Amino acid sequence: MANILIFDSGMGGLSVYRELRQTLSGHQYLYLFDNACFPYGELTESRLVERVVELFTAFVARHPVDIAIIACNTASTYVLPALRQCLTIPVVGVVPAIKPAAEYSRQHQAANSSTSKPGHIGLLATPGTVSRRYTAELIQSFAADLQVTMLGTTELVEMAEDKLSGLPVDMPQLYKVLAPWLGEQGPDTLVLGCTHFPLLAAEISQCLPNAKLIDSGAAIARRVITLLVEQEEGCQRGDQAGRLFCTRLTKKARQQAGAFSKEGFGALECFTP
Repeated sequence: MANILIFDSGMGGLSVYRELRQTLSGHQYLYLFDNACFPYGELTESRLVERVVELFTAFVARHPVDIAIIACNTASTYVLPALRQCLTIPVVGVVPAIKPAAEYSRQHQAANSSTSKPGHIGLLATPGTVSRRYTAELIQSFAADLQVTMLGTTELVEMAEDKLSGLPVDMPQLYKVLAPWLGEQGPDTLVLGCTHFPLLAAEISQCLPNAKLIDSGAAIARRVITLLVEQEEGCQRGDQAGRLFCTRLTKKARQQAGAFSKEGFGALECFTP
């Protein structure tokens, strides 16, 4: 049984956990969210790297971890090199699912050959991910022949967090955020470029019913399976409750922990480096 750590600034990594749990049951899952510094999009790059490295080195020193997943696009693009230098365990990051989205969009256009327009991919992400050079390179590498439009928003991060707290999703505001894509000019394929956004998949599909939603969850699960192959051999399966950690015990964190208890996690614990 492997000890798998999922890390995020908030609760968006729950979408990654659900994907992992489907294909990798019987392992010990630990989830750490840094709500004391949420949201990461408001931190400078240097402060973000410093904070995540500090948290990880302290957490791994106190808890057994075999593999870690940075379930946050913003943190992945900035922090992975530094983490891989200071840790001996494998660390898996998250990148926007541009490649599978491009493949789907091309297939969609081929099946609808009555139009000569190129496929249209929408990238819905945080402003940091939208503006990153790495994102531009992904688009150039895998979707240069397609129309790609991007929307950067932090509002949906807050909406997803509120949804996990039991609050209703503000649909008029969601429609307002997605307004550039409403109607016939909208994308045929929509990349959910933040791990919080799959938690709003039903609501986003209600606004954009003609768009295929794609996220990175399945790709992360495949990568983790590959890294755990050797550890899987002769490994005894267990069915332990997941362990849930935050960096600040707040009323909102306790409310969100209720959603995780339904996913098999135990009581919320506070972790400080």
